[in-house]
Amino acid sequence: MNKVKVRLRPIVSKINLPTVMKTAVLPGDSAESLLIATQVGEIFYIRNGAIGTFLDIRSRVLKLGASNGGYDERGLVGLAFHPDFHHNGLFYLHYSVAGSQGPGGLAESFRPNPCDPGTLNLKWNNRETQYDHIDTVEEWALQSNGQPRKRRTLLNLRRPFLNHNGVNSLNFSPETGRLVLTTGDGGSAYDPFNLSQDDMEIAGKIIEIDVARYPFIESPPVVTRFNELPASIQEALTVIAKGVRNIPGIAYQRNYHQYIKYAGNVGQDLVESIYAFVQYRPMPVAQLVQAYSANVELDQEGLINFGWRGWEGAFPTSFKRGCNAHSASDDKIVAYYDEAIKTSVRRIPPLTSYYHKDPRPDKFGGTALTGVQPYMGNGIPELTGCVVFTDIARQGSQPPVRGVLAYTRVRADCKTSDFSVIETEYDFGSQSAFYVSLGTNRDQTRLYLGVYGSMKVAELNQGTVFEMVP
Repeated sequence: MNKVKVRLRPIVSKINLPTVMKTAVLPGDSAESLLIATQVGEIFYIRNGAIGTFLDIRSRVLKLGASNGGYDERGLVGLAFHPDFHHNGLFYLHYSVAGSQGPGGLAESFRPNPCDPGTLNLKWNNRETQYDHIDTVEEWALQSNGQPRKRRTLLNLRRPFLNHNGVNSLNFSPETGRLVLTTGDGGSAYDPFNLSQDDMEIAGKIIEIDVARYPFIESPPVVTRFNELPASIQEALTVIAKGVRNIPGIAYQRNYHQYIKYAGNVGQDLVESIYAFVQYRPMPVAQLVQAYSANVELDQEGLINFGWRGWEGAFPTSFKRGCNAHSASDDKIVAYYDEAIKTSVRRIPPLTSYYHKDPRPDKFGGTALTGVQPYMGNGIPELTGCVVFTDIARQGSQPPVRGVLAYTRVRADCKTSDFSVIETEYDFGSQSAFYVSLGTNRDQTRLYLGVYGSMKVAELNQGTVFEMVP
């Protein structure tokens, strides 16, 4: 693939960790504004080069970084604007609720042991007390005076661990007009409760929400499973995909009369993967619940399955065991052999993958995928029609740390695609630059990169948002 080089043009700096970057035409305006959500709960707008506060919900968001050395994956992770936002003022938030901190789903860290079946089939028991936090998905509206106001709560989700809450987790589908929620597998490592493959679990799924049909319920229950939801809410939900580990949102690229859907799956120890699909058959949640209640197995042909936890990208999920005789080598032990076999024919293969270790001079060792966006502009012609992705930090690099940008494209023969690094021209000096998020405008002709100077959200005001320019 061709080498591509871009410049990074700073738009705003010294903000908190940016999780979402999107554009919208604010009521009363004729041009798009860039809106930036931060993990701690702020939403800023950039209009005519000036920055203003669109909404501040820091008091509603769980206090971040109080444990785990200041690292955290909770907070304000989703922001989406209704397709008719310019007229109806509706927008949607996904965040971790203040005061909802719990002790966690497990007393200690988890690692499967294939020699001990007891570690392979753990159950998440006592969910009302053994959880980490509660996430909420809300609908907000701009009032006539221009001030945002919460309109209703759509979902309250109890989460077992602090990580794998996704980022850029809310997007509207241009195909269906529905709100799409992407949920990680619940966290920890290796999906200890196998939530991502369980049809009743909300975790580890891509879910469409029909906001037009969604009922007004004063206080929706706090749930973890679809069958715990009221029937009227079940009727407004469909499942697009399962087998998700952790996902930086879903993106849509128009291709003639149809859309290519892109979704990245953050890996465990080996590989990061980007998936692409066009056709799918969504499963109505009410139908899933009915089949579960009747103990009937549904035909899931057409439901997208990324394969986790049996598969990590194109490989059976495994973990490393050092070889005593050869200290420089590592054995790979398959963690869930039976699950890998069971899901092998049901999963879709990745469009492309990149490894945590890759000695090839034109590649890189990744850490965690943080954004996937198609680019349809002409300003950077080498990227037109491609999908761009970013990793938080290049493995093995000496401080100061640098993130990585790369790109790939769908092949005409639908085979696995190669990828190429995008070289960036910007002097970060002695400060680390973790690439934490990737965004685009409404017609996908501009790309925005969120960079943070630390991996710790509690270390404040170290963020910069850039536009990628030729």
